[in-house]
Amino acid sequence: MSLLHAVVLGVVQGLTEFLPISSSAHLRIVPAFLGWADPGAPFTAVTQLGTLAALLVYFRVDLWRIARAWTGGLINPAIRRTLEARLGWYIGLGTIPIAVLGVMFRSEIENGARSLPLIGATLVVFGLLLLAADRLGHRRRGVGTLNTRDAVMIGIAQAAALVPGVSRSGATISAGLLCGLERAAAARYSFLLSVPAVVLSGLFQLRTLNGSGADLTATVVATLLAFVTGYASIALLLRFLAHHSTSPFVVYRVVVGLLVLSLAGAGVIT
Repeated sequence: MSLLHAVVLGVVQGLTEFLPISSSAHLRIVPAFLGWADPGAPFTAVTQLGTLAALLVYFRVDLWRIARAWTGGLINPAIRRTLEARLGWYIGLGTIPIAVLGVMFRSEIENGARSLPLIGATLVVFGLLLLAADRLGHRRRGVGTLNTRDAVMIGIAQAAALVPGVSRSGATISAGLLCGLERAAAARYSFLLSVPAVVLSGLFQLRTLNGSGADLTATVVATLLAFVTGYASIALLLRFLAHHSTSPFVVYRVVVGLLVLSLAGAGVIT
């Protein structure tokens, strides 16, 4: 992979990881449009470590409080009832589906699931599901009202994001909205829930990354750019959803998805 490819794909990864439009889909679509080779699932997973770093920095206070409360709650039942301690359990519970299914279907995820027709279809279908969730959810609940049922539902939704085009944030925000969460609250919990999944995915895929110096340099550059742009996209999305609906992302997903389906069907992109 050239340095130019790494710069473009790093920016794409950072901008799309937290927006509900699927970073894995864009890391497959953008190279196809530009006539580049598919960077592959391992590259996608490793550059996610850059966006993970952005997530850890942005939510460092929240994550520290959750970790401290969760560990303290193992000993003190009073701490166990606090919101932060409960969030620790909910995040762990919500990570189980994607961890189990990720191991079970790792071969399909890394290979067949990256087909452009599938990506185009999931962009459209899950874009419409996001629209439905935004319209049907009453959006009156904050993060403090989360319960075990919510954690299970949102965790199952996150597992669907193993398929490129679904979008981890899109699926979990949709599930949060259907649970009645406010848009910003759904996005905030979605980000917190993604931490273990992104860590496990990146570390698991590190073993398959080509070890050549050129590939290593390109991957480091892409990861650093993913960190910078990822941090910006977190802040922008939370600010946007506090006052606006998810409709712009739905329109974008449907348009891009239909374009991919048309071009892939015609053999223009492969």
